[in-house]
Amino acid sequence: MSTSRQACPRARRQAVRGVPLALAALVLVLCADPVHAYIGPGAGFAVIGSFLAIVLGVALGALVLATWPTRALARALRRRRAFRRSLVRRVVVLGLDGLDPELAEEMMAAGKLPNFAALRKRGSYTRLETTCPAMSPVAWSSFMTGTGPGRHGIYDFLHRDPRTYLPILSSVQIRASRRALRIGALQIPLGPPVLRILRRSKPVWTILGEHGIASTVLRVPITFPPEPFHGLLLSGMCVPDLIGTQGSFALFTSDPEAGRDPVGGRRLPLVGSNGVFSGRLPGPPRWRGAQGDASAVPFRLIATSETTARLEICRQRIRLAAGEYSDWVPVTFRLGPGKRAAGICRFYLKRTAPSVDLYASPINIDPERPSLPISHPQVFSVYLAKRLGPFATLGLAEDTWALNEGVLDDRAFLLQCQLVFDERRRMLMGALRNTTHGCVICVFDTTDRIQHMFWRYRDRDHPARDQSDRSDLDGIIESAYEQADALVGEVLGQLSDHDALFVMSDHGFASFRRGVNLNAWLLREGYLHLQPGAQGEATWLHDVDWEHTRAYAIGLGGLYLNIAGRESRGVVPPEEMQALRRELAEKLTGIRDEENGASPIKRVFDTAKTHTGPYSDVGPDLTIGYARGYRASWDGAQGRVAGPVIEDNTRRWSGDHCCDPALVPGVLFSSRPLTSSPAHIMDIAPSILALFGVRKPPYMQGRSLLLEASEETAADA
Repeated sequence: MSTSRQACPRARRQAVRGVPLALAALVLVLCADPVHAYIGPGAGFAVIGSFLAIVLGVALGALVLATWPTRALARALRRRRAFRRSLVRRVVVLGLDGLDPELAEEMMAAGKLPNFAALRKRGSYTRLETTCPAMSPVAWSSFMTGTGPGRHGIYDFLHRDPRTYLPILSSVQIRASRRALRIGALQIPLGPPVLRILRRSKPVWTILGEHGIASTVLRVPITFPPEPFHGLLLSGMCVPDLIGTQGSFALFTSDPEAGRDPVGGRRLPLVGSNGVFSGRLPGPPRWRGAQGDASAVPFRLIATSETTARLEICRQRIRLAAGEYSDWVPVTFRLGPGKRAAGICRFYLKRTAPSVDLYASPINIDPERPSLPISHPQVFSVYLAKRLGPFATLGLAEDTWALNEGVLDDRAFLLQCQLVFDERRRMLMGALRNTTHGCVICVFDTTDRIQHMFWRYRDRDHPARDQSDRSDLDGIIESAYEQADALVGEVLGQLSDHDALFVMSDHGFASFRRGVNLNAWLLREGYLHLQPGAQGEATWLHDVDWEHTRAYAIGLGGLYLNIAGRESRGVVPPEEMQALRRELAEKLTGIRDEENGASPIKRVFDTAKTHTGPYSDVGPDLTIGYARGYRASWDGAQGRVAGPVIEDNTRRWSGDHCCDPALVPGVLFSSRPLTSSPAHIMDIAPSILALFGVRKPPYMQGRSLLLEASEETAADA
């Protein structure tokens, strides 16, 4: 496959400028449908002459070369001062999303995780208390800031806009550029839109940088858009695809009766006959004009045998074999006069007969020609792509929706997970080789994704398990843990006595057998009302009669009161808030599942009491702690009111962690002894600071877990 980069000179010029080139509106994690107007790549391309940028770039390069000896000496002196109080030269944090302590302990006892066991013997191991709610964006935000949601402001994947009642992504705010050049119906933006991260409080690597200690941060969730600091960062969860969603795949088919669009993607036609077909790969919207149509890249697919085909796209010819992924294929979309957006995607040929079916992954932002700020500095992603080759940049890189919808089968999804894991491993090993002093943090998502999609193999009575499930995959989750164990062994081999290692997860895992639709329950109990004639089938609560509704649910764990003066059409007087909270909490914990007599809700948390801080009013009024085996239903999570209150989960997404946090703690392994247990995920950031001899800032709620480090830091304070 050709992997030439014809636009590399332009990418280098863009990197030198250091100006964000574009912006895409983020879409909901649970659904690929946009909630608000899209601001796509191209909306932020400023109309600025490139000649001046070239001249300035050359001048800057000459200045860098001329001052290199002086700067190298200054860095050496600064490093010496920065590490004067440090107990270590380097701290490495290996994040394994979703690694469950019960399963890890069971496998260690059976001798199946020798490197985890060796790390426990060398240093320590404990279960790690997670956040309330036990969701990745919340937990990883607490990991990096040492604070709870009341101080970092992230309570879920989604928050709600009290003006519109619509869900909004919790981690980022997007505003269009205020200036645009209008030529007839065409609108050409003259500056980049505003892209602002909504997670508050400083990450630990920013604090280290203020003390002269550099960090390399790879794919940690809730780091998009990247914030400037002393170090290198590649953003993780919540980076969108090129069209502005959290991951929209395409399934091309020659079958004229293929059916509806799958959730999370599109079903598109392959037109042709005699083994030669054509299609159009959809991209981001063009510059706004009379039509406002989306851009697209045409391609041809030529079946060369019963199991192979040739793909011709963007002047490339790619050989495809059934059941195999292509390498990353660069694609470029024309957005307007002289403006383009670069992406990469993988193709997977499902079959060539009786119909031709071709899967195209979500179009990732090309790290070598980034149309969005996905790294700090912006040139860092270009460097990684040049050194390691193209790699996934989408925040949710593994396409769980494609497996959920049956577009990919189990084997194809596992191949995709392995490709992502291998890319991340190469990044981490490179960072360890290049970093002798400072902090290296890298998060792997594979354990989380495989448990979400394959828990039905571990739970033999799961409603999603059927006869088509392959018995050879019964141990697939355990295999993912063994792969993580091998990675731990490889990292241990890179460490010296002057290094410290933390291996941790943000939460554990549980079976997701039954879904609870809180809005259906609120409707049944009279707390929520529908508009006259509405059936409650619409998503995102569009059928709700707000003038008669006292409470509503948004996201995976949040319940809001419709407060007068806070919500735009609120009806609950503020003085009645506390009484209504208590009433709802008592009734919710009393719900019974008629199917088995169980209580689906273990605890209900009053957010105002659970999370104190300047952002305690950002989150929901009540947080639901589901019992083991339960979670918010798919309809409930997407704001539908109709349907049963409790129903079976029959989707392949069969494991989850959005339940009572006491049921799904994470893990914490350390190469150094810990002071005490239990440990909380907020304690890791203060522990890292203590190892480097840096005092914990007053706003941090966590504590140092390392005795020698905490005593050293206290003595210097």
